[in-house]
Amino acid sequence: MNIAILNYKIGNLASVQNALAYASKELKHTTITIESNPYNLMRYDKIILPGVGAFGDAMEHLRISGMQEAIMEFAKSGKYMLGICLGMQLLFEQSSEFGEHRGLGLLRGIIEPFDRAKLGALKVPHVGWNKCFLTEEGKKNTLFLGLEEEFYLYFVHSFCNRDSQNVLAQCEYGYTFSAIVGRDNIFGIQPHPEKSHKVGLQLLKNFVSL
Repeated sequence: MNIAILNYKIGNLASVQNALAYASKELKHTTITIESNPYNLMRYDKIILPGVGAFGDAMEHLRISGMQEAIMEFAKSGKYMLGICLGMQLLFEQSSEFGEHRGLGLLRGIIEPFDRAKLGALKVPHVGWNKCFLTEEGKKNTLFLGLEEEFYLYFVHSFCNRDSQNVLAQCEYGYTFSAIVGRDNIFGIQPHPEKSHKVGLQLLKNFVSL
């Protein structure tokens, strides 16, 4: 199993690589590579799209680096891919972060800021541990093997998705938003599995095992 973590100058690649290596250490013949060459993507069995920062900047980096086109081709191949934090948000059609920006469009829905009027005393960004709840679709998905229907993950974000048709797990922060999404071979996790201890490592291990 050959897995690529995409390097497009956005995100903490080392922490994702270390967590993924630890999560997959019991799985034989698994190699993890930080990949910056878009022409190499089809050589891999799975790819991971990490990311921190602003949506528009990230999409520009993907475009300039050639990764955007390569990711779209990879997605068409049916091979599994996973977006983490900002990487999950990039999977959607659009974001309103610092203007209107088009995303990869691999999942239907938009990324929008938390509605402060509905948060009460809750602060933005949403930082810390919060409980996630599997949807009915999530309960059927092998990404969650070995996990309970409710579990805690670590979040750091100011923007979220609320209207996706592909929600596998939800979270509450003033109101409900999408914590984990997926359709066919495309998955996205809003919180940071690499910072979420046993549950996050189990999610990464399950992704490798898909």
